[in-house]
Amino acid sequence: MAWRISFTPQAERDLGRIDPQNARRINRYLRDRVAPDPRALGGPLKGQLREFWRYRVGDHRILARLEDEQLLVLVVKIGHRSEVYGGH
Repeated sequence: MAWRISFTPQAERDLGRIDPQNARRINRYLRDRVAPDPRALGGPLKGQLREFWRYRVGDHRILARLEDEQLLVLVVKIGHRSEVYGGH
């Protein structure tokens, strides 16, 4: 069973700031590759961000919380790899 993908308001703003071509690429990646099995790709973060799972799409990173009980991938932040890990 495929997981649902949902975005926090912050993640929606982040996605809106990305150029349309990369935004479509990120949406397609989440829908086609992450939703079927979110733990097959990416990886868990460590330290203070250990509650999040990380996915890489080109130079962009997606931080998400996996909610097993609801089969939900909650995208909390999207950004360039040089910026996404700080300030969260």
